[in-house]
Amino acid sequence: MKRASVLRRGFTLIELIAVVVILAILAGVALPKYFDYAAQAKTSSTKGTLGGVRAGLANFYANAAISGAAAYPTYAELTTLGTVMQEQLPDNPYNDDNSVLDADGTWVAGPPVVQPVVVVGGEGWAYDETAGKFWANTNTLGENDW
Repeated sequence: MKRASVLRRGFTLIELIAVVVILAILAGVALPKYFDYAAQAKTSSTKGTLGGVRAGLANFYANAAISGAAAYPTYAELTTLGTVMQEQLPDNPYNDDNSVLDADGTWVAGPPVVQPVVVVGGEGWAYDETAGKFWANTNTLGENDW
């Protein structure tokens, strides 16, 4: 006659706590690295957009110079699709806004040249049509220095 044995299977509290501690240590090591990658991606995306728009502005200026009236595009020309840029501007990664604000000659010179934030808190991009300057409009540390 067999005697029924009851086997209890499972993890002890100590084992569960050990697993939670190990996972917390791994998360503590990985999270700072993830945030560093996110910041690098925002920086690269912003610099890429700035480079593309500035190339479009230079191209517009060169075409205008060839026709005899060298001038940077007006704010209205910059924001009209197909005039300077073929596609709509991407969002500024730091504030998720793709609007372009007219800086109206507020370019700030100095060592180093620093672009001002046109609106407190920053919105999208800023453009100074008098000098052909285009920059990210934000007060995020270092972003508007490119």
